[in-house]
Amino acid sequence: VPPVVGESTPEMSTVVQDLPVQSRFAPAQAAWRSILTHVQPQAEARPRLAVAADLARKLDATLIGVGSEMLQPIWASDPFGMLGGEFIAGMLEVIQSNLARAEAPFREATAGLRNQWLALEDMPDRALARVSRGADLIVAGGSPLRDRDSYTGCNASELILKAGRPVLVAPPQCGELAARAVVIAWNDTREARRALADSLPILKCADEVLLLEVCAKGEAADIAPHHGAVLEHLARHGVTARSKIVPGEPAFAADTLQGAYRGVQRKMYIRAADYP
Repeated sequence: VPPVVGESTPEMSTVVQDLPVQSRFAPAQAAWRSILTHVQPQAEARPRLAVAADLARKLDATLIGVGSEMLQPIWASDPFGMLGGEFIAGMLEVIQSNLARAEAPFREATAGLRNQWLALEDMPDRALARVSRGADLIVAGGSPLRDRDSYTGCNASELILKAGRPVLVAPPQCGELAARAVVIAWNDTREARRALADSLPILKCADEVLLLEVCAKGEAADIAPHHGAVLEHLARHGVTARSKIVPGEPAFAADTLQGAYRGVQRKMYIRAADYP
């Protein structure tokens, strides 16, 4: 019915709502709500902190920073009786100063993030393994291998064995976790299966997943069905993966794998702690 002249006509309007865009890291957001990392005052350790902070932002997770350092026993025990109490007190002051200086870059890197800071006088490996009871993921690595000692720095291998939590090892050149391509170094051991289960949250975020194994000559036909079972397991979790079996000497599997996955761009490498 046409409107009557002189009467007001109600205006029509359309309301457009912007729906939130789901992050590519949404599957990992649900699983990894807290991230733990060791923080040191030296500039060489900043890549680890940068990777941990970037990942915490992507996952909207809490970042727990641990400053940890311990006086070496040789200084504390003084076997030759040549060191006075003042020297040991001075070394303890250096440790306290290092812990205080480590907090500043942590606060800067975690601006706008939920965060917790802990300063502990203890062996870093032991301290992080103990604190990891309240974390979902540990970020290690991210510093040069030179001049590394167990009284001031963390050994990623030790953390993997002691913490009981998945450990992400950051490269010493910094960067950020893209996880678009993931390579799984497989050897069908208990440790490999545990590593696969722990990495499922990030595998669900990847565009490409490659299951890669090195086997002795003539064993590929026997291994292929095992890979099929793993691929089916991943598919049930929504992960599309492909498999590749490389002939080689299992004792030197790490070297063989390095050459086998060079063609995978921007890769993330998942392996068990016991892989050769």
